[in-house]
Amino acid sequence: MMKFSGRRLLITGGTGSFGNAVLRRFLDSDIGEVRIFSRDEKKQDDMRKRYANDKIRFYIGDVRDYDSVLNATRGVDYIFHAAALKQVPSCEFHPMEAVKTNILGTENVLEAAIQNGVRRVVCLSTDKAVYPINAMGISKAMMEKVMVAKSRNLDEARTVICGTRYGNVMASRGSVIPLFVDQMRSGRPLTITDPSMTRFMMSLADAVDLVLYAFEHGNNGDLFVQKAPAATIETLAKALRALLDKPDYPIEIIGTRHGEKLYEALLSREEMACAEDRGEYYRVPPDLRDLNYTKFVEQGEERISHTEDYNSHNTERLDVDGMQRLLLKLDFIRGLQRGEYVSPEE
Repeated sequence: MMKFSGRRLLITGGTGSFGNAVLRRFLDSDIGEVRIFSRDEKKQDDMRKRYANDKIRFYIGDVRDYDSVLNATRGVDYIFHAAALKQVPSCEFHPMEAVKTNILGTENVLEAAIQNGVRRVVCLSTDKAVYPINAMGISKAMMEKVMVAKSRNLDEARTVICGTRYGNVMASRGSVIPLFVDQMRSGRPLTITDPSMTRFMMSLADAVDLVLYAFEHGNNGDLFVQKAPAATIETLAKALRALLDKPDYPIEIIGTRHGEKLYEALLSREEMACAEDRGEYYRVPPDLRDLNYTKFVEQGEERISHTEDYNSHNTERLDVDGMQRLLLKLDFIRGLQRGEYVSPEE
């Protein structure tokens, strides 16, 4: 945390699950200031009351509005760009809204960061950006392209822009675990789209660790992913039922929703061909060639072919016991076992 000592950090979309997780990690450190930027005044007021900490500053605004972003980034040292439309079916029905927030909003954040001399920006992306088939994934894939393009030819002594990509963040707002819990608490059956559907499993702490790793090690245009286990949705449901002492709770199969995939990939085959293995993480460097490809052919550079991507079907597969152990890392789940219900974000 030494690089954050006395510094100002801005979190776009900071009222969400990720922003709350960062605050819990940072508020007891010697960071100078954390700015929460979002368009939701109610959530900002809830956070203001919850944390009651003078290090937090709240900025009402929207990443779609360049002027509001430019104002919020003045005097900022670092940015974690988490603002996004993330709900797959919603983006399927309103794709232009995903474009406005996820693509154009990212352009606004990065341009404001460059204009205001922000030192480091980490953009948060998703596995749905790999081989995207839905509007949300396509918009996040374009966000990544904007991130890499914007980072080209920047002076790294002034601004570094890099990114992260992660899978399902357990118990984050709008995700399946809080949905399952709410269904059990209200007596409704658990709704599963496809029992064999697999997803990468990460905790919010993992998501923060990944962003901090990218912040520490990233160069312009770099993309980082965490090696993560995966589980089928059926395994997740069985593990949750066992932990909450409802092993026979009914399950209803409702079929795949708009834009859903059977499995997700964190890295494409092409990215795996050039990825650098960092132990717990992969680093994917940007393609730094310009549009004059001829000179690279003359120099005899070769592209390495790779036959397999890195996806939730071929990563480590959790069984029910393994999924239970992972779920028990969540304060949210441990609280439920004690008969306490606390919002996953708190």
